[in-house]
Amino acid sequence: MTELFNHFHDQTTTFSIMVNLISAEEVAKHNNRKDCWVIIHENVYDLTNFLPEHPGGVNVILKQAGKDATAAFDPVHPRDIIQQYLPPEMCLGRVDPTSLTKAAEADSEKDRRRQVMEKRPNLDEMLNLFDFEAVASQTLTKEAWAYFSSGADDEVTLRENHEAFRRIWLKPRVLIDVAKIDVSTTILGHYSSFPLYITATALGKLGHPEGEVVLTRAAYTHKIIQMIPTLASCSLDEMINARGEGQVQFYQLYVNPDRSITERVVRAAEAKGCKALFITVDAPQLGRREKDMREKYVEAPPDLQEEGDIRRDQGAARAINGFIDPRLKWADLKWFRSITSMPLVLKGIQTVEDAVIAAKFGVEGIVLSNHGGRQLDFARSAIEILPEVVEALKREGLYDKIEIYVDGGIRRGTDIFKAIALGAKAVGIGRPMLYAMSAYGQPGVERALQLLKDELEVAMSLSGVTSISECGPQYLDIRNLYNHSYVPTDYLTKSVYDKPKPRKNKL
Repeated sequence: MTELFNHFHDQTTTFSIMVNLISAEEVAKHNNRKDCWVIIHENVYDLTNFLPEHPGGVNVILKQAGKDATAAFDPVHPRDIIQQYLPPEMCLGRVDPTSLTKAAEADSEKDRRRQVMEKRPNLDEMLNLFDFEAVASQTLTKEAWAYFSSGADDEVTLRENHEAFRRIWLKPRVLIDVAKIDVSTTILGHYSSFPLYITATALGKLGHPEGEVVLTRAAYTHKIIQMIPTLASCSLDEMINARGEGQVQFYQLYVNPDRSITERVVRAAEAKGCKALFITVDAPQLGRREKDMREKYVEAPPDLQEEGDIRRDQGAARAINGFIDPRLKWADLKWFRSITSMPLVLKGIQTVEDAVIAAKFGVEGIVLSNHGGRQLDFARSAIEILPEVVEALKREGLYDKIEIYVDGGIRRGTDIFKAIALGAKAVGIGRPMLYAMSAYGQPGVERALQLLKDELEVAMSLSGVTSISECGPQYLDIRNLYNHSYVPTDYLTKSVYDKPKPRKNKL
């Protein structure tokens, strides 16, 4: 075999090691648990010893054993993750490009998606966020749709997150000069063109080949803040480098069981200019998202069915459990203060009691959120607990010392108006941005954001409100908020909702 030099780069060191040119035929011989080679970006890796350490499980890698795994790798990993976490000796060399199959094999899924993309409606026909969801449900792969759209168990909380907004009625005032409407605000002291930020969502490349950098650029266009996710499919550097001049980004953190890794990630985020640290606290482990789990179960290859230690039913969400520390506790906040000067925000507060504790610990903000209904089914919606949290914090004299954000179920500008009027500083939105990105790329995300902003301006104008600071509970009727037996029929949600289905025998 021909010898040549290959270089591996991380942030601080360049390794030069002698490697070989390896044929694809040779790689194909190493296709099992005891001898597992894969090709990723033309490099050949021996992952045999890494199999039990892979956070996504053994199954994911074994499906690609002896093959070119690049297409499976890219949607769920930043490009630099190999250089960061695999020792250089795992790379055996480069694949011989002349040995790769030249004839393109028929790919029915890519062909299906191409046809759907060609027939999708024009972007200017998208009039609300439900339109984007409907198109995305057709353009995404089955695996991506299952991951993005799934909620925990029976998905009651997933649906409730939006339905709760529909139990709040508006009390518009008239004969008020609304010629000028100002929807701008600040979030942790940073300007935002309207009170919304793009919240952290994982695995963006499942929906678009560029991944989360699409959201970065769209956020800059609209002068709003993007929250960078820990489990992005783009690297931190890619998202940082994609931001525009003066653009503000926050960083969302899943706390790793290895605190040295957590410290390194936090310090890197701060050094690269992130302005706040949002610590996810509602995920000591990830919830059971059955649509996602069932899709992975169906797709598992037959040759793995008899291997009892392979979990085939976990799905994309459960596969990333290994990145999350279930031991995280209140006392750890002191440690976070010692490693960063960024403002701390706790993402995933779901009760009045925890909101008060968080404020007493001195964090700068809390996100009322149940993780988009993806964690504990029958957890209450963020908008429902918001009035209780505001009342308790005011009673304790803490309301003016902390900012409150609401995440989950926002689909209309009126939803934003309701949250702000009830005491939230801003709202986070995730899934709808993924749907817009998956269906139309950056222009889709920009249009989705503009629709929300326009709807908010209309809601404020017709309610007799001219600025965000004027929004208050006097413009709302929340008497029905806690009545879970009544929700006005939501035809748009019903038309795009993908119901969980029980497993049936094949006929």
